[in-house]
Amino acid sequence: MKNKTLPYLSGRFFDGISSGLFMMALPWIMLKEQNMGTFVALTALVCTTLSFLCTPFFSVMTDRHSRKAILILVQIIQSITAILVCIAYWFDLGSHWLLAFSQLVFWVSSNIAWNANNAFTQENYAKHEYAKISGYQEVVMQSTTLGAGALGIILLEMWGIVEFAAFAAIASGIAAFSYVITPYHRQVRPSFQTSFIKQLKESKDICTQNPTFYGFLLISCLSYPILTFLGKLVPIWFAELHISGNWIAWYNIAFGLGSLMTGLLVSRILALVSHRYIMQYSMIILALTLLAMSGMMQPLYIIALTLCFGFFNALNRIARTNWMHHTIPMSQRGRVDGGLAMFATLVQSLSYVLIALLAHVNAIEYGFIIVGLIVLFSSFWMIILGRKIKEKPDLILEY
Repeated sequence: MKNKTLPYLSGRFFDGISSGLFMMALPWIMLKEQNMGTFVALTALVCTTLSFLCTPFFSVMTDRHSRKAILILVQIIQSITAILVCIAYWFDLGSHWLLAFSQLVFWVSSNIAWNANNAFTQENYAKHEYAKISGYQEVVMQSTTLGAGALGIILLEMWGIVEFAAFAAIASGIAAFSYVITPYHRQVRPSFQTSFIKQLKESKDICTQNPTFYGFLLISCLSYPILTFLGKLVPIWFAELHISGNWIAWYNIAFGLGSLMTGLLVSRILALVSHRYIMQYSMIILALTLLAMSGMMQPLYIIALTLCFGFFNALNRIARTNWMHHTIPMSQRGRVDGGLAMFATLVQSLSYVLIALLAHVNAIEYGFIIVGLIVLFSSFWMIILGRKIKEKPDLILEY
């Protein structure tokens, strides 16, 4: 396991640095200009809309092509994008439109890499290794992606965008090399007798063959758009209060620390509690945390609650991913992840519409309570579906 895990985690490490820099720090640059809250929210809306449209095609590609090759290609694209930003600002040709475009490239490509990584993990590791590698992945991802988001804001205060983009480009290049040297035991061989279009149409049948199970997974997936919603809502709220960017850095650090603790403990938790119960009660706690944020709007309280949010958000996601490792056929994993990603992306888009409207009417603080109530009601429905799964365990097949 060590021979393939060290280079793979190295790839995740440097991927997390470059993605974190562009996905979390660049919006803060745009928000430093006056009245940019709506622009940032609409940029995120465009990103999620394009991701939604691309996901069905890329999810089929994940089941047809080498998942390792996809991971390498994503890093090459991100490195080239960062280099172009570096060159543009070197020649004083930069603008907020260029930053928005670079965020779009990183956003869409990162979603592709996320789905490919899940399928790659299921394919390249044995069942008894899933929990352990999930813990390693979480520790690496949270100590880099969110840590880089916090570091990126600090670096932008010290450096210019030229140095910032060059740093991200180098990180993506190292990630690509790490994936190249990662041993890969490919088990899913594409059948090109089945056309791309036919496999694309099969995606719907795969995700509707067991509506109770997939409905449960869909509700669990709400935690991701809620995370990205907060990732835009909190900076806009802090910017309206004229709060220093250091508080945004602390927000990212708090979330990362919470998720980091999950990575360290998740193997033991998964051994003690079923995936279904972990997902159910994590979602309830996330809802209560959001409602608590709506009543305590000061930065210090939000950051403290974010620590709790980060822990249970990661716990819910890892439990879902591991459950899918055991219950989804390996040859269908890309398309199943694609279907879940489409749902999450659609909810993301709607959440950014909400942020744009709230920012437009100067009522951004109401975003916390609105999303908290939505997650709470969804959690109750999740419990109902969970009981149906418990009553009919034959709905879930182990692979």
